[in-house]
Amino acid sequence: MLKTILLIHTGGTISMQVNEATGAVIPTENNPLIFEGDKLKEHANIIEIEAFNLPSPHITPKEMLILKKLIERYTLEQKIDGVVITHGTDTLEETAYFLDLSLETTIPIVLTGAMRSSNEIGSDGLYNLLSAIKVACSEDAKEKGVLVVLNDEIHTAENVTKTHASNVSTFQSPQYGPIGFISKSIVHFHHSPNHRAVFPIQSITKRVALFKVYAGMDPDLLEASVKLGYDGIVLEALGQGNVPPSLVPIMEEILKKDIPIVLVSRCFNGIAQDVYGYVGGGKGLKEKGVIFTKGLNGQKARLALLIALNHSASRKAMEDIFSI
Repeated sequence: MLKTILLIHTGGTISMQVNEATGAVIPTENNPLIFEGDKLKEHANIIEIEAFNLPSPHITPKEMLILKKLIERYTLEQKIDGVVITHGTDTLEETAYFLDLSLETTIPIVLTGAMRSSNEIGSDGLYNLLSAIKVACSEDAKEKGVLVVLNDEIHTAENVTKTHASNVSTFQSPQYGPIGFISKSIVHFHHSPNHRAVFPIQSITKRVALFKVYAGMDPDLLEASVKLGYDGIVLEALGQGNVPPSLVPIMEEILKKDIPIVLVSRCFNGIAQDVYGYVGGGKGLKEKGVIFTKGLNGQKARLALLIALNHSASRKAMEDIFSI
């Protein structure tokens, strides 16, 4: 018996086409993927909707929240066995992680996209979509959180990131690798995520700023974010979790205002931790109340802090969300 899959389109390269006159990849008035539905019917009963048709740089937490509520509404109103979301690749990992943290369900939720538009030679969109539907239909995909499927690989929303600007194998999970793969008709998981916590939210009213720390960084950007009313700050710090000494006084002032500061490493591999004891070193920062993450990149740490602030502004909520 075929499973019922909710297919949500949001736009992105997977639904765009190359303009033959200019060579530019642009959105089309009608999403070409919607007309490919007949090719998918032998694999699942497809309920197909278009949430919006946006390039992924236009996606914000507002659209991410719309997707969360759409999924909740459809799964409440009828029996849905899995969900597939087509999405632009630039912010796909962020939408995936937002849903992973905020959506409470055991059915498979799978995001996919494409690096080549629908009318390019070697277009990967329809193939990735079919792979995502196969994963969403798999019993083994249940209770694994939100998944990302491209290029025959299955990744967790927490670990996956876009690593190459144009290569079709751009989505990787540094340090961890994929948790499974698709081969012809086989969906195979070789390991599972250790944990998954959910922090349900119904609205987004807070704002979180993200800064990459660099040598000789001045404190004025952090000062400006506080004056502009940001509710939290994420820093992509140096090495294992260190900042220039020039930032320490303003960070102390920000923490005294009960504005949380979350710290990740700007390094591609490894995690931030409180190792160094000099001024600006991680040990002193953690003692002052800076929250350290466990391997998240900056953009995902920003979403995690945003969700924590909108779920509960308590220190415990923030520590809980970054302990997973």
